Amino acid sequence: MCAAMAPAVTSAQHPANPIRRTNAFNDPFVQVTAALPQCPVPESPLYTEAEVRDLAHVRSQHGGSCHRVGRCRLPNSYLYDAEIIPRVQRYIREDGRFDGTSVWVLGERRLVTLMGCVRSQEEADALEKAVALVDDVMGVINLLQVGTAREGLRYPVAATPP
Repeated sequence: MCAAMAPAVTSAQHPANPIRRTNAFNDPFVQVTAALPQCPVPESPLYTEAEVRDLAHVRSQHGGSCHRVGRCRLPNSYLYDAEIIPRVQRYIREDGRFDGTSVWVLGERRLVTLMGCVRSQEEADALEKAVALVDDVMGVINLLQVGTAREGLRYPVAATPP
């Protein structure tokens, strides 16, 4: 059986030998605001070794295509993320309108993903529009939810330690 066809093995099946997951691509992921303590914490970008191997080629192609077609000044669009996310973080904090939220941001290929909890849909929409104004942001993926309920979340939640 080839590796792609092998069944997934979870740490629950082999607790002594859990599958190691890391942020191998160094995708920036930070919490920007923390006013709603009951907000479900999003899972950070974590990959198994197999996922890293599978994604490496795709990420290389996607990252480089931006430069090849003239939409990026840097040779790979992933190179922007480490610079963009701190600016997004600073912009949200300095704006002041979003102090009552709990928001995490993830940068991947000049796309900023917003995860967490806000007080209203209008606040979520305003946050999305504000982040889209940050220089070099190509797009915003809004996965924010109104309130702190765990039901209906649009993002994966971080595992809680035992």
